[in-house]
Amino acid sequence: MRPLLKSLQISASVHQRCVTRTEGLFRMAKSFFNLYSHDFARVAVAVPNCRVADPAFNAAQTIEVAKQAAARRAALVAFPELGLSAYTCDDLFHQRALLDACEEALAQVAVASERLPLVLIVGLPLRVEHKLFNCAAIVSGGRILGIVPKSYLPNYGEFYEARQFNPADSATVTQVDVCGQQVPFGANLLFDIPGMPFFRFHVEICEDVWVPIPPSSFAALAGATVLVNLSASNIVVGKSGYRHQLVGQQSARCLAAYLYTSAGRGESTTDLAWDGQALIYENGSLLAESDRFLNESHLLCADIDLERLSRERMKQTTFGQTAHRHREEVAKFSVVQVPFTIPDDEHLALERAVERFPYVPADSRRRDERCSEVYNIQVQALIQRLGASKISKVVIGVSGGLDSTHALLVCAKAMDRLGLPRSNILGYTMPGFATSHRTLQQAKDLMKVVGCSAEEIDIRPSCLQMLKDLGHPYGEGTEQYDITFENVQAGERTNHLFRLANFNNAIVIGTGDLSELALGWCTYGVGDHMSHYSVNASVPKTLITHLVRWVAESGQIGTSGTEVLEQVLDTDISPELVPGKASGVLEQKTESVIGPYELQDFSLYYILRFGFTPSKVAFLAHSAWKDRAQGAWPEDAHVARNQYALADIKRNLSIFVDRFFRTSQFKRSCIPNAPKVGSGGSLSPRGDWRAPSDSEATVWKQDVERIPNSADGEAA
Repeated sequence: MRPLLKSLQISASVHQRCVTRTEGLFRMAKSFFNLYSHDFARVAVAVPNCRVADPAFNAAQTIEVAKQAAARRAALVAFPELGLSAYTCDDLFHQRALLDACEEALAQVAVASERLPLVLIVGLPLRVEHKLFNCAAIVSGGRILGIVPKSYLPNYGEFYEARQFNPADSATVTQVDVCGQQVPFGANLLFDIPGMPFFRFHVEICEDVWVPIPPSSFAALAGATVLVNLSASNIVVGKSGYRHQLVGQQSARCLAAYLYTSAGRGESTTDLAWDGQALIYENGSLLAESDRFLNESHLLCADIDLERLSRERMKQTTFGQTAHRHREEVAKFSVVQVPFTIPDDEHLALERAVERFPYVPADSRRRDERCSEVYNIQVQALIQRLGASKISKVVIGVSGGLDSTHALLVCAKAMDRLGLPRSNILGYTMPGFATSHRTLQQAKDLMKVVGCSAEEIDIRPSCLQMLKDLGHPYGEGTEQYDITFENVQAGERTNHLFRLANFNNAIVIGTGDLSELALGWCTYGVGDHMSHYSVNASVPKTLITHLVRWVAESGQIGTSGTEVLEQVLDTDISPELVPGKASGVLEQKTESVIGPYELQDFSLYYILRFGFTPSKVAFLAHSAWKDRAQGAWPEDAHVARNQYALADIKRNLSIFVDRFFRTSQFKRSCIPNAPKVGSGGSLSPRGDWRAPSDSEATVWKQDVERIPNSADGEAA
């Protein structure tokens, strides 16, 4: 009977987890517009004004700022080191009156927390076993849930903490009586918030993060995704920047959020000064930073993406290997459950900035740096391939469109660096049945300003012969513009390029980009899907746009070249395979079929890079695109300021998940060699993405259906 009972217990446990997950989905359906429904959490760090050795005043200030954090719907708020007493009490820490008052102040905070729907972390001196510890108290729901003592006591320079305090490992107990409560005590405590499966936090104090192996490193390996530091770091010249480095790198190494707050106005300036700096980082990225040297109490909030942190740890397998290697340290941690009611507001919008163009930095300086680096990665990769193959010529089809333009620019720079003439680039423009005068002229002008070899091959005769051989009715008085009609042209172009490469001892350079691969927008086999080497294959369309603009604005190919590139950038994206009904009018516009690239690249980034569900991607997209006034780059007049309603986002996500997961993988399973250029990922089966060619998109499409059809004030 025992094995059966055990099996039933395990089944019940699994069932409960499934029920919890299902309840989460129902909650999301009811509150799609609440950030907590998508595994975000709002956290806060506070720097209240204090008075030295006045715990009652400090408790009142703490409670007041905590109320502000609660009003902002934060789940957690952290206060500075020894905030209830002030850090600069020195030998006053040996006075019983002060220590008694600090415990009374903690009791006041605990009582106040009963009416505040969040977790408070406050600092105070605490007597344990006839020793004094520099502690953080975790308080919520009227209870003190845990006490964390400081592990490392600085006793150098201006610091004399070992004069008053004992380090955490000098304690011999794991429970202490505080304010009439039995409370877990130790530096190895982790705190879980039920109902938020990715929210586990750990607390360390000031110097703990300055040591070679901070306690938070082991806490992260034990599952903590949110690391909190209560600090009283005094300010000297250059220290603010170093704090940024310290906190940013710790959050990056630990794949965690890191909350840092330090003492400000009110600390003694007998020998030191205080700036009240507060920081919130997530996996190396700064989410929020407070102003410094403020006279008033201040609160800093940020929305952290807990799922993103979990996904990074799951994907980065060396994180798990490290946890295994340090399993003895990891095993020392114990977990405390924290009572917390998740805010159930129907609308609780993200305060976190969500960039509309995740592949393209919003800051103009960083954007130029990104473009330069991507361009050089592509150029260097092509140089290596040419050197390894002992080939000095390339063949490229130049359509006058965006992708082939950028690929040609990469080829030109590669030839320059190899010391070879640009005439070694054999450029061919190959007009078909629907090639517009505009793109044909742009192709010719571009090849001229680049200085490559330039030829024109009319593919219509060979296409007509192929259509005739197939028995296709086009050419016999019937305008049948089907997929065969389109692919014959794409195939003829690529066939010519490969034979031209054979004839000239060259390699064919592919021009297709990451966005097209994601959506399967390429002709399989002997079509634009294939080449000898593909320089654009891991560069999304939105980034290629800015790469071409960057080349144009930096004047790398002269004034006349800049003019041609501007014309290319202003051209509608089209395969130009079906003739228009009116002369000079495009029949095909790519984005009218597969959706706007700016939305599809947004979906690609979050689905490929983080594995998010479509519903979360929609929430992020809605946060980024709902406001027309929210220009991603206000200083750039050329950036489109489109606005997408939730219905637009949902419709295009449906297109994306069907094409990405169901219909296009077989094309990606056999793509040519190409360099990976960004952390956003590539779709090479030899690199970032390995997937079956015959999978279904059912689960992703079902998740799309959970997305509401409209938001308040939008037409459904």
